Amino acid sequence: TPTVPPGTMLRTVLAFACVAGAAAFSSPALLGVSRASRTSATSGLKMQDKSYAMPFLSRPPALDGTMAGDVGFDPLGFSNYFDLKWLREAELKHGRICMLGCLGFITQEKIQLPLPGFGNKVATEAFFSVPAGGLWQIFFTLGAIEVLSNGGKLSPGDMFAEGRAPGDLGFDPLNLSGDDAALRRFELAELKHGRLAMIGLGGMLHQMLLTKQAPLEQLANFQPLQ
Repeated sequence: TPTVPPGTMLRTVLAFACVAGAAAFSSPALLGVSRASRTSATSGLKMQDKSYAMPFLSRPPALDGTMAGDVGFDPLGFSNYFDLKWLREAELKHGRICMLGCLGFITQEKIQLPLPGFGNKVATEAFFSVPAGGLWQIFFTLGAIEVLSNGGKLSPGDMFAEGRAPGDLGFDPLNLSGDDAALRRFELAELKHGRLAMIGLGGMLHQMLLTKQAPLEQLANFQPLQ
């Protein structure tokens, strides 16, 4: 029985693999598939049922695209159990806090108060050097802002009873909401910046915990983990 050289066998397998890969991207007409079975109406209905952010998952029923930044991303199904406005309020508040936090991390690295306990540039270490009284002041101040900004209404059932939009605290010193089109644009911009800041703040926290360096210092003098 003739023996097939290993090189010939490998080239044959690769050739068949290339043909199979090309067939996967070929036009349905070339493969003999009827176009009548792929109508635009059916495709449109299928796309509506799928999440825009994760096309391999179904779109959550509550995420109908009416809210700014809604791309159908809810892999854990929170929108099936919690009020959507309450979830958006929480997302906006976390995003705003993280935007301030990212700015604070970078500012604190370059500017420190000339007082004892404020000289550490690494935020994860500086937190534990702040006097207990200062931490309690921050805690009560944030709590007061949370209660007063919502008029004491903190539950999903009464927070929006008066028609308040999620995240709308009546703070608009530059009158950016004067134009409806501009308001929609700024709503989306704030949401995207907030989401990016949440990811960025988490990255900086982990970076400082692992490298013991402040963000700008770590960028200028990168040191791999030992």
